Amino acid sequence: MNNTSTLKEKLQSLLEKITSEDDSPVTNLTLEQSLVEEIEQLTIEVEGVNPNPQPLINATALLNGKWLLQYSTAREIRSLSSLPLGLKIGRVYQEIDVENKSFSNLAFVKHPWGLVSGSVKVTATFEPAEDETNKRINVNFDKRFLSIEKLFGIQTPKLNPFKVVQANNPQGRIPTLDVTYLDETLRIGRGGDGSLFILKRA
Repeated sequence: MNNTSTLKEKLQSLLEKITSEDDSPVTNLTLEQSLVEEIEQLTIEVEGVNPNPQPLINATALLNGKWLLQYSTAREIRSLSSLPLGLKIGRVYQEIDVENKSFSNLAFVKHPWGLVSGSVKVTATFEPAEDETNKRINVNFDKRFLSIEKLFGIQTPKLNPFKVVQANNPQGRIPTLDVTYLDETLRIGRGGDGSLFILKRA
């Protein structure tokens, strides 16, 4: 077994140990600091053996498709852990369409008593950034869709979505994401604000 496989398996088994049964993403807010540091250190080691160091040139096909978010330190993901009305975050997916330079982030939410379930979806477009790394994209967030799919167990198609609003882009800067590791089943990204995203192929 080569070094890449060994490091990747170590990271994946560590994440699987801390992932909840519903596959909702883990954030650094809910973990001991020593475990956060262990994940960060192992992630850096995995990034160091990236089989596709210039993914925007030679591995765009691998970006395509649906990814499940396993772990993140991003503010927007951490904020999902304190939703109103007792709602809990479930699975968070990212679906990438390389040909159309677009992606969507989809987070499922539900009430633990089954009173309500729904989702939040954000659509966006992206362009390769003009830098020499060939791993950075500039992101433009487009729309945010808020949907209630069931109320008291009853399907609610009229509330799916019940609200569509313009998504927020940060003032004064272009959001960026560096794809720092990419293969057939694992993707690691670093936001321009230093946030970490680890996703596995769904």
